[in-house]
Amino acid sequence: MTNEQKIIATKLGLLKLAEQLGNVSEACKVMGYSRNSFYRFKDLYDQHGEAGLHMTRVVG
Repeated sequence: MTNEQKIIATKLGLLKLAEQLGNVSEACKVMGYSRNSFYRFKDLYDQHGEAGLHMTRVVG
């Protein structure tokens, strides 16, 4: 698995954890991401699927 694939898998994990917990804030806290990053990932994932997560950079 490449480094980029690991990063994408982590972002997918964040989206799935938020869904499982039903709490975006808690998922972000556990995974070490900001809510802003979560919503950017979610928007890109909703629009482009997994390929959309290749377009992201983490900010905060």
